[in-house]
Amino acid sequence: MMEKEKLKEIILSNREFIDKEVKYIIKRENVSLPKRLNKVVIFYGVRRSGKTFVLFDLFKKYYNKSLYIDFEDDRLINFSANDFEILKESFNELFPHLLNKNKCFFLDEVQHINGWEKFCRRAVERENINVFVAGSSSKIMPLEIYTTLRGREWSIAITPFSFKEYLLAKGVILSNDYLYGSKKVILKNHFSEYMKWGGFPEVTLLENDFEKKKLLDEYIAAMFFKDLVERFNMTNKSLLDKLTDKLFTSFGQKLSLNAFYNQYKGKFPFSTDSLYEYYKNFINSMLTFEIKIFSESTYRRQRNPAKIYVVDPGLVRRVTSEDKGRILENIVFLELRKKAENIFYYSEKGECDFVVKKDNNFFPYQACFELNEKNRKREIDGLVECCNRLGKMEGVILTNDQEKIIKVESVNIKVLPVWKWLLRRRK
Repeated sequence: MMEKEKLKEIILSNREFIDKEVKYIIKRENVSLPKRLNKVVIFYGVRRSGKTFVLFDLFKKYYNKSLYIDFEDDRLINFSANDFEILKESFNELFPHLLNKNKCFFLDEVQHINGWEKFCRRAVERENINVFVAGSSSKIMPLEIYTTLRGREWSIAITPFSFKEYLLAKGVILSNDYLYGSKKVILKNHFSEYMKWGGFPEVTLLENDFEKKKLLDEYIAAMFFKDLVERFNMTNKSLLDKLTDKLFTSFGQKLSLNAFYNQYKGKFPFSTDSLYEYYKNFINSMLTFEIKIFSESTYRRQRNPAKIYVVDPGLVRRVTSEDKGRILENIVFLELRKKAENIFYYSEKGECDFVVKKDNNFFPYQACFELNEKNRKREIDGLVECCNRLGKMEGVILTNDQEKIIKVESVNIKVLPVWKWLLRRRK
C-alpha cells in the first residue's frame, strides 16, 4: 500500500515540472474530445509518438483542477489498483477546495496497473472526475479495453507528427510565401528531411543525423522488445527477425504470408499458425498497418494479399534507390487513415494505390514520386480504370513536386505535390 505523503510529494513534483519545465507543446491534429467528458479518454499508439505531451497540454488547460501521474515513475513501482483510492484522497487533501467539484486525472502509462479500468470507470460515472489515460502497450488499445469499460471509453490514436505538425515543431509558421512564393524551397527541403527521418517528436527536434539514426535504432529496439517480444511472448527469434525484415522492407507493397512461409519453411522451425499470430501482433501493436483489396467479395478480400505500411517513415528499411516513391506512398497512407472509415487498394487490369471510404463515399488516390515516360501510362491508366469502376469523374495523383491537371476520357486528374496536399488537406 502506498503512503499518502509519498503520493503527495509525487503529485506536487509532477505539477511543478509540467508548470515550469514543459513550455512549448505542439498542438496535435485529430485530438477531438467528446463534448461531454463523461467517458474515459484513452490516448494510445506506439511509444515515443507524443502521447505524454498530449496529456501535458490538457493538464495545462485544466491546471487548477488537475492531477498528473506517470506509472513508469520508479517511485510508483509498488502501486496497485487498491492505491487509486489513496491517490484520490491524497489529491483531495492537497486541494480540499476541489473536494466536491469536477476534477481531471491524467494517468500516463496506466497499463502497468492491473485493474486500472475499474477505477477509471467509477471515477467517471460516480465521482465527477474526468479521466484521461495514455499508454504504449497493446493492452490499452481499443480491441483489448472495450469489454472492460463497456462503452465508457473514447479512444484516440496518437501517431508520430504529421508533416504539418513537423513544420510547427521546426518553427515554420505557414503562409502563402511558403506554399507559392520564395519560401517554397524551404518547405520542399523540410519534406525531404521528413521523408528521410519521419515524425517522431524527439527525432524531429534533433539536428544531427547521427543522433537521429541512433535514436531511431533505440526506438526500434524498445518497440520490438517491449511491444512485441515481451507483450506477446514472441520467443521464436528467427521468425521474428525474418518477419520484421520482410514487413519493414515491403512497405507500400503486397505481402503474401503463404509466399513467406514457402520461402522460409525449411530454413528454421515455425508453423503457419505462429506466422499468422506474429503478423497479427505487428498489426495490433500499430507498428505496421495493412489494407485489403477493393472488392464486394469478403472471400476475395481475405484471399488476396494485403498491402503493408509502417507507422512512421523513419522506421522503414531502405533497400533500393526507388524506395523514395514507396516512402511517399507510405506518408500518403498515414495521412489518409486519420479521417477515412476504411482504405483499400484497387487491383484489376490496372492498379490504384488507394480507394478511400469516407461518409459512405469512395475516392481514388494514386501516389508516385514522379510522373515520367516510364510510369505515366501505368499510373494514369490505373487511376482512370479505378475512377470508372467507382463512377467518379475525378481522381488525384500525388507526387513529389509536380502540379497540373490531366484529362483522360471523362476523368479529370489533379496532379499535386504531396507536401502541398498535406498542408492544404482539411477533410
